[in-house]
Amino acid sequence: MQRNSLGVSRPAMRNGALAMVLGLAFVAGCGVDKSKLAALLPVDELPADLALRDMIDATTDSAYLNRRLNLRDHAAWQIVHGILAYEHDFIVSDEQGRLVPALQHLLDGGEMQGWVLRPGVELSESGRRGIVAVLDAGSTIGQGHADQWLGYLADCNLPIDQVIKVAGRDYTLADMLRQAEWDVPANETREYSWTLMALTTYFPTSHEWTASDGKRWSVPQLLETEVGHDLSGSACGGTHRMGGIVMALNRHKQQGGALEGAWAAADEKVRECRLLAREYQNADGSLSTRFFSGPGSSLEIKTSLHATGHTFEFLVMASNDQQVREDWLRRAAVNLCELLEATSDVDLECGALYHAIRGLTLYRERLFGSRPFPREKILPRSAKLGSTKLVS
Repeated sequence: MQRNSLGVSRPAMRNGALAMVLGLAFVAGCGVDKSKLAALLPVDELPADLALRDMIDATTDSAYLNRRLNLRDHAAWQIVHGILAYEHDFIVSDEQGRLVPALQHLLDGGEMQGWVLRPGVELSESGRRGIVAVLDAGSTIGQGHADQWLGYLADCNLPIDQVIKVAGRDYTLADMLRQAEWDVPANETREYSWTLMALTTYFPTSHEWTASDGKRWSVPQLLETEVGHDLSGSACGGTHRMGGIVMALNRHKQQGGALEGAWAAADEKVRECRLLAREYQNADGSLSTRFFSGPGSSLEIKTSLHATGHTFEFLVMASNDQQVREDWLRRAAVNLCELLEATSDVDLECGALYHAIRGLTLYRERLFGSRPFPREKILPRSAKLGSTKLVS
């Protein structure tokens, strides 16, 4: 697959040596000696603000324009991760090769392998039903974690009355939220990371409700459970769990909530994980392949990308306005850009790729503000950018 260079100068790749080393490693099917990467990366010559901004924009645009997913070969697990990174701008091809905005396609009831929604139980006196997103635990096709789809939809800034078509009928995001509340007791693994993401997007962090077991549940109760889990046994080194925790915590602080009880414990855990990630950072700017458990690097670049991307995403959310500008985070951002640049012609696992992109996008927003992605370079001029009308 051919890729187009975006022509942005990258201070850490002036002589192309890093790209050559990484490229040869993939061609040969072997790993890369991290000590050599550290020597090639001039970590003390970090790019200035404008150069860093252009580097991030080039990296995220390159993946956006050149890595194409489609409804024939890819499933919801891959595509929804792309939606997480690019939100409404993420474009896929249907089985006839026509272009469609992926998020709106799903909201309009479009078919996608692994995207399985069905009407839930009656949850209001009016007889209105919830929406059940069928769980396929551990899947790389469908929803692999409880409320994963709901959490990622919430992260796309959809209104609570957003219409979602299920089985030919109109429901709303509120119906999906009510079903998630009802089903909390059925979460056998007590993994509430994505549930927290969604509930704290639309409700106060003091929110309470009655679930299917007849008991009262609350956001702080879910948070307390999440904080108590062992990160080393959690998905992706605990980065998803910490992501849910820090998102809920940030919203609690924004609402003027006191740091007491579960909130104090969450704040302490976020601070601890941020410090551990900094302590375990590798010389080349990458973050530990053991996440928060200890120092670690890998000869496999895909492993390094997976760990650095997931951890960096959490770190951006866990940093205040002063901390997000610290040099060690800048080194991690540069490392991610370099890895994504060097692997632009290599198939990457979608979770690793799109969590890295999302981390860079959040980082860019914090430092320089948000910007639209270049949909006009993908969709024909006749297409309405906010529509799922299939265009030729």
